[in-house]
Formats: sequence, C-alpha cells, structure tokens
Amino acid sequence: MSIGHTLLGLLEAGPRHGYDLKRAFDENFGHDRPLAYGQVYSTMSRLLKNGLVEVDGIESGGGPDRKRYAITDAGITDVAHWLSEPEKPEPYLHSTLYTKVVLALLTGRSASGLLDTQRAEHLRLMRILTQRKRKGDLADQLVCDHALFHLEADLRWLELTSARLDQLAREVRR
Repeated sequence: MSIGHTLLGLLEAGPRHGYDLKRAFDENFGHDRPLAYGQVYSTMSRLLKNGLVEVDGIESGGGPDRKRYAITDAGITDVAHWLSEPEKPEPYLHSTLYTKVVLALLTGRSASGLLDTQRAEHLRLMRILTQRKRKGDLADQLVCDHALFHLEADLRWLELTSARLDQLAREVRR
C-alpha cells in the first residue's frame, strides 16, 4: 500500500491535521497495522517537498505548532493516476515456502513435516480471521476475505506439494 497516495486520497475530502490523517488512516486501513505518527509526518514532509500538498494553516497552542495540510492540484492528479493504474499481480513464483521445502529435501530434513506444520499455521490463522470477519464491519470483512482467499490458495498449494513430494525429492536430488 502506498501510504503517501492513501494520505493524499484522504486529503481530497478537505484539509486535515496530521493527527486527523492518522486517525482516518487507522479507521479505514490500519486495522492490523496502525500508522505511526512519525510516518505520517515524514510522509507529509515528502509530499510537501514534492508539491503534492501545501500547508493550509498553522495553529499555535500549548504544544508544538499544528499544521493543517491540503492537497494541491498536482496531488489530486497524482492520486487519480495512482487509482487508475492496475496493481501488478503478485504471482509468488518463488516463495519462501517453496524454498523451505526444497532445502528440507536437499538437507535430508522432513519436508512432509514442514508442510504439515505450515498447514496447521495457515489453518490457525484462518480460524482467527474467520472469527474477526464475523465480528467486523464490512471493511474488516472484506480485508479478512482477501487474506482468507490467499490462505486458501496457499493451502491448495501445500496439498498439491504434499501429493508430489516424492517426485520433487527425486528431481531435487538429481
């Protein structure tokens, strides 16, 4: 996820302070990984330097000055371009899981045990996500569905690899 583009998109609704941007980000996108304040302000500094946002006002108070940021026309154009570009699909052609299976075979360790342990971990996480999905709002349900679909694909791969393990072992040992 592009933090900069996400913050720019949030600014299209109107000028906001950094803490308002953090709160909006966390409510909409940060269920699992809230955005750190430092990341908000370093990102806003970069966007300001690149002319994608401007300072719309500065408020003095008991603490440090609070800047209110507004998106510029260039920022709106940048977000529109980012939203119109498709994301590159991630085919995971060389995954860590595959590497571990091959290394287990090459080193005489139990690739079958590795696959069983991984399957159990995937199922554990799927149970957690399913519970979260039942209790969550629509946004959380969609995030959980995305993760669950990826985990289901991994499980299919784990099953297929288990079924082909003897054949893979023969090929790896050549």
